[in-house]
Amino acid sequence: MDLQFTNNWFQITAKAVWDQLIPQVRPKKILEIGSYEGASVCYLIDKLAKDGELEIHCIDSWEGGIEHISAGISMNAIETRFRSNIGLAVERAAKPVDMHIHKGFSDFCLARLVAEDKTNYFDMIYIDGSHQAADVLYDAVVAFKLLKVDGLMVFDDYLWAETMPYGKDPLRCPKPAIDAFVNINFRKLQVVSAPLSQLYVRKISD
Repeated sequence: MDLQFTNNWFQITAKAVWDQLIPQVRPKKILEIGSYEGASVCYLIDKLAKDGELEIHCIDSWEGGIEHISAGISMNAIETRFRSNIGLAVERAAKPVDMHIHKGFSDFCLARLVAEDKTNYFDMIYIDGSHQAADVLYDAVVAFKLLKVDGLMVFDDYLWAETMPYGKDPLRCPKPAIDAFVNINFRKLQVVSAPLSQLYVRKISD
């Protein structure tokens, strides 16, 4: 049995950059907000578990965003594929992978990680959950507290926008929230040069 994905989003938007970046960063403690079918986590397990143990936390409600609901996507099937893919990736890993699946909305799950004293804990945080600007901003602000100094934060879908009958709604895309977060925290982070389908920042201070 092999990994099963119904799209190639990760291959298109991230893989080429991650092939260069991840071997330099070599994160051991990883948090992902928005896991969908697990493509990015399976990639990280394959790349990193050869050389050492990993601890990975995945947050997802598997209820889908507005765009998934309007497209009629079965989120139960998406979650089933995620769990199957992650199970296979962990089973095949050369070194142990400590997987934590937090099923729920990111506002609650992130607050719980803060309460569990995971501040300054993760080497890498990947934000790929809701595309609504307010949600993205919340995820970024709270997740930044969980990121170690010198850790890497990755924002997916930086230039993604949902096309509405009246055009593009600035509150229904991630970019305004990501820009606001970066501008407010410009003394605490450094933007990493990379193609703009994703935005990468390195935390330089608390």
